[in-house]
Amino acid sequence: MDTPLEVLHRVFGYDSFRSNQQEIIDHVVAGGDALVLMPTGGGKSLCYQIPALVRRGVGVVVSPLIALMQDQVDALRALGVRAGFLNSTQDFDERRLVEAEFLAGELDLLYLAPERLRVDATLRMLAKGDISMFAIDEAHCVAQWGHDFRPDYLELSKLRESWPDVPRIALTATATPATRTEISARLGLDEARHFVAGFDRPNIHYRITPKSEPKRQLLDFLRTEHPGDSGIVYCLSRSSAEKIAEFLAANGIAALPYHAGLDARTRAAHQARFLREDGLVVVATIAFGMGIDKPDVRFVAHLDLPKSVEGYYQETGRAGRDGLPATAWMAYGLHDVVQHRRMAMEGDEAHRRRQVHHLDAMLALCETVGCRRMMLLDYFGQKGSEPCGNCDTCQAPPESWDGTTAAQKVLSAVWRLDKERRQKFGVGQTVDILLGKKTAKVLQHGHETLTVFGVGADLGNAEWHGVVRQLLAQGLLAVEPNHGALVLTDGSAAVLRGQREVPLRRDAHRPARTRTTPGKAPAAAELPEEAAPVFERLRAWRAATAKEQGVPAYVIFHDATLREIATRSPSTLAELSQINGVGENKLAKYGDQVLATLGESS
Repeated sequence: MDTPLEVLHRVFGYDSFRSNQQEIIDHVVAGGDALVLMPTGGGKSLCYQIPALVRRGVGVVVSPLIALMQDQVDALRALGVRAGFLNSTQDFDERRLVEAEFLAGELDLLYLAPERLRVDATLRMLAKGDISMFAIDEAHCVAQWGHDFRPDYLELSKLRESWPDVPRIALTATATPATRTEISARLGLDEARHFVAGFDRPNIHYRITPKSEPKRQLLDFLRTEHPGDSGIVYCLSRSSAEKIAEFLAANGIAALPYHAGLDARTRAAHQARFLREDGLVVVATIAFGMGIDKPDVRFVAHLDLPKSVEGYYQETGRAGRDGLPATAWMAYGLHDVVQHRRMAMEGDEAHRRRQVHHLDAMLALCETVGCRRMMLLDYFGQKGSEPCGNCDTCQAPPESWDGTTAAQKVLSAVWRLDKERRQKFGVGQTVDILLGKKTAKVLQHGHETLTVFGVGADLGNAEWHGVVRQLLAQGLLAVEPNHGALVLTDGSAAVLRGQREVPLRRDAHRPARTRTTPGKAPAAAELPEEAAPVFERLRAWRAATAKEQGVPAYVIFHDATLREIATRSPSTLAELSQINGVGENKLAKYGDQVLATLGESS
């Protein structure tokens, strides 16, 4: 029987493990249960794939990623691993064939959608087979108040009851300490060993910019910093996803929408194109992205505020899985805060408390004057980090100013409208009153007679909107759920009485970042000059091969492997076998073609 290190080299083509992969793998191979937290792109899949190849029997992987199972299985088969899947996309004959392979011991890994474990026939089939281990991928889906809850995951505690001697490993990239406790309890992993590899993704540049004209800001960002790159744009609504995709396409950027309102065939087609084509942008709701293994996503952009830090981290983590520079960009403004404050007040009391907690943490990340990465890592329990130097607040620190007087003016206007006039209004009317604007609405309600009329001439319209945004973010103002009117909170009185100071943030001017070598893939931009054209030739060969086989390009080789090949320029199969990512099966399948491509380059 091969050791884990031998499997790593022979099958996957790597000489050594990363981070604490080997410790996790050894623990599971020995029969121990594990809960693994590892950032996206950190190599979580190896932590269950290698134990499945080392232990006797079939490794069963429970995954919610039905739309991606075919690609996951194709990638494993390209490595020579005997893999299959069972989910609702298959017809009866396809399922029967996979079940027969499982029972005959002809599979190394079997992927299952969680709902399959509710089917008695599936449980009977598993009971007849020889199972080496269970892997529960995307384990945060079991957290009932999490950002990606899946009810079927609540059934997975039964695995321990039915297979008490089979080790289980639960894996996720996104979980706070509280969520880890919930995962352990709900999956019956109370005695499992916890492995936390850290949450830092140092290659991602985090940037949150004030929202003014979001469509135009997005277009400028893509043209300036990511021309021709693959990326994901997240919107809150289906209609926004459609409109932004149309806008980008009309402005020369290849873009497709993805949301739950599209029929299943269209969604599958758009996802397949994104995985297989270079330079495509998907504009999506949060229905898109979990488990996407595309390594060369160069940016993730948000045009609407995510509902939680967990969701933001999960979504931005889809950028730069190959370890090369990537950007997490967000346009954020007052409307986002108003909308989310209203949404947070829906539902029962327990739900509201959790929603407000999630929103407060997300707003704190947006409004911080400190390092965003430090705040992200601190949220997930990773304390003691140093400023990263690779986020907007590190590179262009915003100013903090004493906004107490400005806050008092806003709060006083809201108080006077409510107490003196028995009226409530939204942000626009409140700011118009402070600026002394005699609009038709102001005159209609007689608001020009208020003592606060015109007291805000020291700031401009955009600045006052910024003040209101930050007061909402700090909980010193609230929004009525039904009408969106501004109302005071329990914390407002202390500000009005001068008992509490209100520090506010003034955004610094940030020049646009530009790509150093326009038109080239980022991987090529960092190569030695003589290796860059070789890399591009290898990418062209890979694209043609992937198209011929009907698989994503990364199933053939990742960019990092092509970079190393282009740099080291091996001339024999033996030399090529020493490149990271070139295992035995890929060497046999593609080795001669790679050497021929290198020969054309010389």
